[in-house]
Amino acid sequence: MTKTKRILEGIQVLDLTNVLSGPFASLHLALLGAEVIKIENPRDGDLARKLGIVPDYNKRLMGTSFLAQNSNKKSVTLNTKSPEGKKIFKDLARKADIVIENFRPGVMDRLGLGYGVLREINPRLIYCAISGFGQTGPDADKPAYDQIIQGLSGEMAVNGDERLSPLRAGFPICDTVGGLNAAFAVMAALFHRQKTGEGQFIDIALLDSIMPLMGWVAANLLIGGQEPQLMGNDNFTAAPSGTFRTLDGFINIAANKQEQWEAVCDVLELPALKTDPRFQERDTRKKNRKELTPLLEARLIQKSASDWVEALNAKDVPSGEILSLKQALRQPQVEHRGVLQKVDVPEVGPIEVFGLTALFDRTAAEITSPPPKLGQHNAEVLGGLGYGESQLAEFKKNGII
Repeated sequence: MTKTKRILEGIQVLDLTNVLSGPFASLHLALLGAEVIKIENPRDGDLARKLGIVPDYNKRLMGTSFLAQNSNKKSVTLNTKSPEGKKIFKDLARKADIVIENFRPGVMDRLGLGYGVLREINPRLIYCAISGFGQTGPDADKPAYDQIIQGLSGEMAVNGDERLSPLRAGFPICDTVGGLNAAFAVMAALFHRQKTGEGQFIDIALLDSIMPLMGWVAANLLIGGQEPQLMGNDNFTAAPSGTFRTLDGFINIAANKQEQWEAVCDVLELPALKTDPRFQERDTRKKNRKELTPLLEARLIQKSASDWVEALNAKDVPSGEILSLKQALRQPQVEHRGVLQKVDVPEVGPIEVFGLTALFDRTAAEITSPPPKLGQHNAEVLGGLGYGESQLAEFKKNGII
């Protein structure tokens, strides 16, 4: 089928964000074809440029954390505290479609570059502000990083078991989900603008963004009156549903239906469990999971994880091995789906980063350019505003770019 142009081709984004939540949001827009211009401070740019496990890359302001989130973007350095920098930013905003920032509430207003000012310049502008707690409320002005939000959201309190709780997620889930929420909201605002011609202000809070992901757990409390149970790797919705030991590793089994439970008994050659009154019915199995698990594992440890997964899946019982991150990234299904894409970064070399994981049959999303060096696109972008080489040289001399 013939591919058309990319979905956001012709849309321009001014991205003032740092580290993860904002850059993750703008990355999705960039992968969909938007022209994303990172506005970075002239001294050292996005903090993520210095974050990563390769010290040499950090010194070059191309840390692994930055490389992971900034393909397909352009970098312009700009001191927005200076009068000249403010003017340049307003000139850029005049023709932009979207502004994204993740400063604390009020920072852009104090710079004289908040939504109220920019809206007068460009009424069609969509302005997305990402912060820990949102623009309003008793905690709006508090500082926040991902783990702070993990703790305040209740997310850490529902992880782990009686031996280890609270427990954080192993990656910055609140920042990441906040970025996805922002990208979703921006796309919705673009759709609204297409119909009405109106721009608008979007207020994204990391705390707000993560909490709906706990919908089932929260529903048990809000509707059923039951506090979350610390169950570790067990799934509260069914039994057996969780992680189990095998001969050479661990597997997940999710026998959520009665017929799946009976198939587990057949595959493991434990037919007596089907009629055991402790395990016959779904709700009684859930109550007696601590008695059930050792009975299953006594059989599971006799064969390898891969053998059991193959046998269980053949009987329509969802099951999978517990993989290391390295194994997960290299599994055939992930390679087949093109989850990772290769990009060649000057002075760093070829790297692999995540592309867009929504696959469109007509509007392909792809990585077309590597993460930019700091200020790499000053001449291109500012030249488009009419600034010549001599003016750019003067701006650089005075620390404006």
